[in-house]
Amino acid sequence: MTNMVAWLAALATMAILVAYEGALAFGHRRRPGQLARTAHAALREEWFEAVSAQKGSEILAVQTLRNSLMSATMTASTAVLGLMGTVTLAAPLLRATLGDVPAMPGFTAHLALELALMVLLFASLASSVMAVRYYNHAGFIAAMPVDTDARRSWSDAGKLYVRRAGILYSWGLRHLILVAPILASMVHPAAGPVAALGVVAVLLSFDSFQNNEGRAAGALRHEPPHPK
Repeated sequence: MTNMVAWLAALATMAILVAYEGALAFGHRRRPGQLARTAHAALREEWFEAVSAQKGSEILAVQTLRNSLMSATMTASTAVLGLMGTVTLAAPLLRATLGDVPAMPGFTAHLALELALMVLLFASLASSVMAVRYYNHAGFIAAMPVDTDARRSWSDAGKLYVRRAGILYSWGLRHLILVAPILASMVHPAAGPVAALGVVAVLLSFDSFQNNEGRAAGALRHEPPHPK
């Protein structure tokens, strides 16, 4: 009975996370302009266009990309350390389970959560490493003098690289955040669904993009001065 409760809690935890990600993917197709992921991708492209149009901005562009590259590197390091620890804990139980394939009595909800944790950490690692790759390529492009033919010929690739790098970096961070409900469910089955709902509530505010402040600031800049 206890194992059944643990399974139900684990499935509920993962179902909440999968349902939210599915709803977010569906909403991305219907209203892409209201999602932070799309807005920030456009922001990075416009940033690269801006620095490409400004002579003498090469050093500033390279420093900005270097900071982003270091952030992605830290995310990848965190993911690989967590993945190593999870593999160390799950490997003995997994070997014991695979050793008795017909009945598989050792395949418990706890082992399923450990496997889900490994998947999330590996996804975070892969996304962060690919982000580092694209940031590295974009750094070489941004270091080219703005007024050269080489820079102009690689400009479109640079915009594409910073867009992809930013999206992959966000996925790396996102997978690390999704680790929290899995860990909570491993500590206590009932804590998993509660933590999943809490994470979804937090992600709701992060995933929505409302540029009201930017619009207000723009309106103030273009508003004629009040007569005295």
